[in-house]
Amino acid sequence: MLSLISREELKKGIDAGTLVVVDTMPAAYYKTEHLPGAVNIPGFPYDQAAELTDRYAPGVLPDKAAAIVVYCANVPCRNSELVGSRLLQLGYSNVRKYREGIEDWVGAGLATISG
Repeated sequence: MLSLISREELKKGIDAGTLVVVDTMPAAYYKTEHLPGAVNIPGFPYDQAAELTDRYAPGVLPDKAAAIVVYCANVPCRNSELVGSRLLQLGYSNVRKYREGIEDWVGAGLATISG
């Protein structure tokens, strides 16, 4: 199980530029809306999450020691857990999860990015 990060900690890290944020939603959802600065590693369909992580991680996460935060839609969404766990298996050493996801972020009135 991944360590968790709060919305407040995540916002501070994004603002300071000290975190690499990974949106684990399918690409179409990512293009519609994602957290500022987030890169995309799709974690859905679930049975393809490991394969997709293996394919995309080297390009979007070149530094295996970087402070990484994965997120998806909300608490029930499994994408972030699957992608984050796979990142740990691949040797990424500092991976946490924003369990509440983009729904919580938007619900708090925080900015998102489209495109």
